Amino acid sequence: MITNTKRRVALGSMFFFLGLCFASWAARIPDIQAKFDLSEGQLGTLLLFLPVGSMLGLPIAGWSVHHYGSRRVILMGSVAYALTLPLIGFSPQIWILVPVLVVYGMLGNIMNISLNTQALDLEDQMGKSILASFHGLWSMAGFAGAGIGAGMIFLDFNPGQHYLVVMAISLVIISTAHRYIVKEKNNSEAGGLVLKRPDDLLLRVGVISFLGMMTEGCLFDWSGVYFKKVVQTDPSLIALGYVAFMGAMASGRFITDKIAAKYTKVAVIRYSGLLIFVGMTLSVVFATIYTATFGFLLVGLGVASIIPLSYSIAGRSKLYSPSIALALVSTISFFGFLLGPPLIGFIADLFSLKTSFALIALNGVGIAILATYRKQVFFPNQENLIK
Repeated sequence: MITNTKRRVALGSMFFFLGLCFASWAARIPDIQAKFDLSEGQLGTLLLFLPVGSMLGLPIAGWSVHHYGSRRVILMGSVAYALTLPLIGFSPQIWILVPVLVVYGMLGNIMNISLNTQALDLEDQMGKSILASFHGLWSMAGFAGAGIGAGMIFLDFNPGQHYLVVMAISLVIISTAHRYIVKEKNNSEAGGLVLKRPDDLLLRVGVISFLGMMTEGCLFDWSGVYFKKVVQTDPSLIALGYVAFMGAMASGRFITDKIAAKYTKVAVIRYSGLLIFVGMTLSVVFATIYTATFGFLLVGLGVASIIPLSYSIAGRSKLYSPSIALALVSTISFFGFLLGPPLIGFIADLFSLKTSFALIALNGVGIAILATYRKQVFFPNQENLIK
């Protein structure tokens, strides 16, 4: 008999596998840049093909999970995702690497939607909030992937060899976990085409996750630059802000479920928005090594709950199946992840990096306002979905 505990462990390991593969790819981006002798601009163009693939994968994921169930998509998609990783490292020409990255991005988002759909079903079976803990495992895998990457570089493994090792680890995880991935019971027939207008609930949740993902993307890409040019810290401490942000985000996801169970999901999202605002403002107004690090830590804690709780609310839509609802919200939020980093650079060119970070602080205010629960105004007739 497959118990909920076994399902939870298996799903957690699959989230970890997904994060491990993504972090492993990211750890060798400088080596791939050197391999093809790419300029900064050329590398930036190359990196765009991964999110392009991710966007293409969103409607495919929603449709396939809705029609075939998350279990079948997870089993096929996970193997394909693991096998695609070494193809990135061994691509001999840039024109081969580009379509591989597009496919990798597509598979990554297909796995994202299918795993979250499965996790939402398990959450319903267990009768408590657990989704954030899975996202915490994904974040933890980021640290593991970075550590393995550092070890592979130390051992002088090229990206292809490194990715083969990660593929082997991934296939072991998949083969162990697959027997505990079951067909979800919450496979509503509600839904249809993914590319339709979301209802008011999904639109509002989508905007909240858009602002959260925009903030997350900015801290991912610009935290080091901010500490170098604005905080002007010692070169050895440039990564301190990023570590504080990532560590707080990963840790925060492991406590989000318990806090949400006690204070409701909307309340947690609301105060998470305030944490983002306070943290970013602190980092801008008092741009010292101590205050900026603490500010980035607060932002990490704020960002931690936005996506898992937004997905949890979206997955209980009355009008769409969980996979379709997740795809709709993911489509909206993903634009935030894409728009945020270049927007920071554009505003920084016009004004200053501090100004751009100050404007990103307003994302937290927006999240707090959108998550302010008032019956018939923000989440009409949806109380049972967001508690």
